[in-house]
Order: sequence, then structure tokens, then C-alpha cells
Amino acid sequence: MNNQIDFYFDIISPFSYIAHKKIQIIKQNKKINFNYKPVFLGGLHKLAEIDAPAFNKFKIKILQSDCELVADKNNIPFIWNSKFPINSLYMMRGYLFVEEKLKELYLDTFYNAYWRDNIDLSDEIELTKILKSLNIDDKKFVEGIKNQLIKDQLKKLTTEAFDRELFGAPTFVANNKIFWGQDRLEYAVDEVSSN
Repeated sequence: MNNQIDFYFDIISPFSYIAHKKIQIIKQNKKINFNYKPVFLGGLHKLAEIDAPAFNKFKIKILQSDCELVADKNNIPFIWNSKFPINSLYMMRGYLFVEEKLKELYLDTFYNAYWRDNIDLSDEIELTKILKSLNIDDKKFVEGIKNQLIKDQLKKLTTEAFDRELFGAPTFVANNKIFWGQDRLEYAVDEVSSN
């Protein structure tokens, strides 16, 4: 039985945050392995030649109200970040840089900071505070995210997403079927649960 679901995400994506919170609950109740696959959403949009909703004054209003609606419906603490959007490149590289045992905590902490606590993650002081709370040396972190291997790894994952014909986050891939958006997570779970 294939119980694998690939989860393509970016910290900058509010719906990826909601999906991550849903996944945490699903993992408690079902034997499903979620493969977290970080992408740089800005790069993916560029490859797919699409404009992000964040830069469309009509779409951004609906995006914000939809996120609040869905988060409320699912009892997920959520605040629309007043500094949205910011460049997520370093945070996403950081996810790849940190030790395997820290990845889940790293992601949860950064998601909570941005989408629950309204923290400006582009502020170096705030970023350093978060890293210290995770016992991550901020100087090593800065060096690590500049490492060419880390850069290449994120680029490779973003290109992989594009090659799979993905264009946004969150996206789930289960049994080679694509499920786009946090509201399709349950469909991806059904796909691997019915095997």
C-alpha cells in the first residue's frame, strides 16, 4: 500500500500554513507519510509564467478573507500578516539547511511566527530571535543558506515541482495525481487511504 503524499509548500503561502496545520492532525490519526518538499514560490510562479495573487488588488482581498474563513472553520489560529508578501527565499533555504530532527519544529515555528503572530520575518532582529529560540546559531545559519549545495537543492525542488506541472502552493501529489490547494488535502488522503 502506497501511503506517501508529497507536500509542496512555501512559508510565504498562507494556505500552505493551513495545510501544514491540517497535516499535523491527520498524522495523529492516519498512517500516512507526508514528504515535505520546500519550493521557492516566487521562482515557481516565474517558471509557470503566472502572477501571484498577492500582486493583484482584487485577488488579494479574496485571498485574505478566504484564509481567515478557512482557518476559522478549522480552528486554526490565523492573522493575516501585515508585511505580506515578503521574500521567502532565505527561510526556504533555511528549512533545507537545518538538521533533519529540527525541520518540523523549524517549519512550525516560522509558520506560527508569520501567520499566527504577525511577525515580520524580513526583519533581521526578529529572524535572529526565532533562530535563537530554536538553538540555531544565526551566523552558521546565514553561512548555511548561502552554501551552493543548499541553493541548488531548493532550485532543484522548485524545478521538480514545475516539471510535475505544479504552479502553486500548497500542492499534494499522491499516486502521481496532483491535488492543488489546502482544500484538496482530504482528496489526497483519500487517494492513498483507499489503496
